[in-house]
Amino acid sequence: MEQHIDYLIEHFGYFGLIIMLIVGIIGLPIPDEVLLTYVGYNVYHGKLSYIISLICAVLGSVVGISLSYYIGYKFGLPLLKKFGPKINITEEKVNSTQKLFNKIGSPLILIGYFIPGVRHLTAYVAALNKFSFRKFVVYAYLGAILWSYTFITLGRKLGERWDQVGLYVSKYSMYLFLLVIVIVIMVYLYWRKKQQFRNAGKF
Repeated sequence: MEQHIDYLIEHFGYFGLIIMLIVGIIGLPIPDEVLLTYVGYNVYHGKLSYIISLICAVLGSVVGISLSYYIGYKFGLPLLKKFGPKINITEEKVNSTQKLFNKIGSPLILIGYFIPGVRHLTAYVAALNKFSFRKFVVYAYLGAILWSYTFITLGRKLGERWDQVGLYVSKYSMYLFLLVIVIVIMVYLYWRKKQQFRNAGKF
């Protein structure tokens, strides 16, 4: 992984990071968290700019997830059934993500970034469910910012221990998923309480 990323950065600069995240989000088997953490490691060593890396990571993520939504909206489930298994998107994964989407709703688009295997499917599932693109953009783009910031910053802070992130993500992804759900619920309840307080103040 390090050699491939180094090659891309050396020959294509930040553009290589953008391309890798686009194809990774669409569904190609690229360990995105490891990629972002390694980018943070390069920031730690001064090879990359922290701000530019964040901007490029967010850009690659939002382009990738927007393309995924478009593919799902335009071509629907038949295309996923036909070509999905070739990029590790099985019908079983689509169905399980769809059930999760029906239970949790739109917040899954945001927290899905932090769940390996789900991140690649939330946009397709949202499109298949005819979820509004405007609402999708709010959750998906915010998720892209939080996700990119989290792993690039982790790589920057961990330095030489950056490679531990991949191990922890694969091992504790479910706990991370539950933690993110709790955070989202807390933020939502805080926002709702604030809205109720504002509405009460109008009377």
